[in-house]
Amino acid sequence: MTTGQRPLLILITAALFTSQHVSAFITPHQSSVTHHHASVVLSAESSNTGSNNDVISNTEPLSSRRTFTTRSLFTTTASLLLPPLLTLQSSSSPALAAADEELVDVYFGCGCFWHVQHEFVQAEKKILGRKDDQITARAGYAGGKKGMLDGKVCYHNAASIADYGKLGHAEVVGLKIPPSSFNDFAVEYFKLFDAKGDRPDQAGDRGGEYRSLVGIPGGAKSEYAKVLVDASIATGDKLDFAFGKGDDPDARKTSFVMDSANFPFYVAEQYHQFHDGFNIGENYPGTYNGLAGVYKEKGEDFGSCPNGSLGLGIGGL
Repeated sequence: MTTGQRPLLILITAALFTSQHVSAFITPHQSSVTHHHASVVLSAESSNTGSNNDVISNTEPLSSRRTFTTRSLFTTTASLLLPPLLTLQSSSSPALAAADEELVDVYFGCGCFWHVQHEFVQAEKKILGRKDDQITARAGYAGGKKGMLDGKVCYHNAASIADYGKLGHAEVVGLKIPPSSFNDFAVEYFKLFDAKGDRPDQAGDRGGEYRSLVGIPGGAKSEYAKVLVDASIATGDKLDFAFGKGDDPDARKTSFVMDSANFPFYVAEQYHQFHDGFNIGENYPGTYNGLAGVYKEKGEDFGSCPNGSLGLGIGGL
């Protein structure tokens, strides 16, 4: 071992010791399921099978920000002994995001995906300078252990075909972004939560289908996780983080960190894309609402799921 490596070894040892001795734990309490979508009443029971204790016992204890950070510190510090593979940084202007960067798939969940998609569309425009025909933000589902059923993941529907709730998924918004811009998008994510760490729809949307989660390459052990925690601290340190294991419960003020390779993103139906917000009066311009049709005409596949519980394809019906 060289002289230069000894300080790194000491730092790794200290990080391990810290992660084992300063951790604090919280226990999630699953809420009853309510939702702004009219059809949720039909599936509330089916999407929450098992008792509250069953859900909690199937979930790894939730570590505090401190524990999460020290574990991430160990991973990041250990990586210093190897050739660097990726440098994540903030890109405050579109010019700083290298044009030749290979895009990565990430997703963010914070309750109903309608409002969240709009906010990330705005973020793509602001951070990356993307135009309407370059937007990658899509409403969708992720986080369930069962993946797809017969090649589908669908919204609640009368035929109960591949119901996302029954498959253990939550509503999320997926994006394709340069790695160097991840910090900026993480900051936008944390802005969705109020000063108490509550989601915008906390009083209405509850249950595992609306839990908070973030999907990143490598999950909680990746460099992205450290950037995520740093962004959280920089925006008020409002959330705790949990290691996502799939089918996780709705834990208030907690975001589950998922490995996007093990828990991929599944795009939602066309009628859910670029939808008006969940609050009364939260209407977006027609040019925004019309983007789903624009992308459909360009050949984008939004699947072949039923159009909601009544087949209307409007507001979940």
